[in-house]
Amino acid sequence: MLSAVPHPDTADTREHAMGQIHLELFATLDLVGQAPGGPDEDPSGGFGFGGWQAPLMHEEGGAQVQASYRGTDALLLGRRTYDIFAAYWPHEDGPFAELFNAVPKYVASRGTPDLAWAGSSQLGPDLPTAVREVRDRHEVVKVVGSLDLVQTLLREKLFDELHLWLHPITLGTGKKVFADGAVPTNLRLLDPPAATPAGSVLLRYGLLEGTPATGDMTTG
Repeated sequence: MLSAVPHPDTADTREHAMGQIHLELFATLDLVGQAPGGPDEDPSGGFGFGGWQAPLMHEEGGAQVQASYRGTDALLLGRRTYDIFAAYWPHEDGPFAELFNAVPKYVASRGTPDLAWAGSSQLGPDLPTAVREVRDRHEVVKVVGSLDLVQTLLREKLFDELHLWLHPITLGTGKKVFADGAVPTNLRLLDPPAATPAGSVLLRYGLLEGTPATGDMTTG
C-alpha cells in the first residue's frame, strides 16, 4: 500500500490513533458515489445509473485499486455494502476475495444484519466510539462504498486518508460522496494525481487538523 508522507499536522499523528481508517470511494465528476458497481447495488431514490463505473474500468485503474488495498487488515462497512459483499466474495477466488474473506469485517447497522460471513461483527450503537475502538485495534481499516456510514465518518473527522477515484462523467442525480456529513475540513494531497487511459483520476488525501482558513484576494 502507498504510505502517507509524514507531516506534523496530519491527524494520524494523534496519540490515541493506533491505526488508520482509509475511505475508498468511486465518484463521478459531480461527486455522485451511488451504485458504481452494478444496476442492483443501490437503486434507492429511483437511481437509474447503477453500474456507471463498469464502462470506465481499465487495467491500470484495477492495478491502482489493488495497490491501495495492500496492508489492509480490517473492513468497515455499512449494512447495504456488507450484504452485497457477503453474498459475493465468499464464493469468489483471487486476491480481493482472499483478502476480504480473511480480514475482520465490522458492520455499522441499526438493525440486525445476518453476520454469517466469517469474521463479521456488528458495531455498537455509539458509532463514533465503536469506530475509534476499531481503529485502535488495527493498522489499516478500509471503508468501501457505504455512503451513509461515510457521512458519519466525515462529520466526526473519523478517517485518516481519503482515496477518491474521479471518473469523467456527470450524472446529475444520485447520492453524493460529500452530502450531509460534510463539515469544514483541511486535507492534504499525499501523491500526485494518477490518471488512467480511460480518464479516471486517483486523488489520495490525508486529513489535517483545523478548519479551512479564509482570506481576501482583492487586497495587496
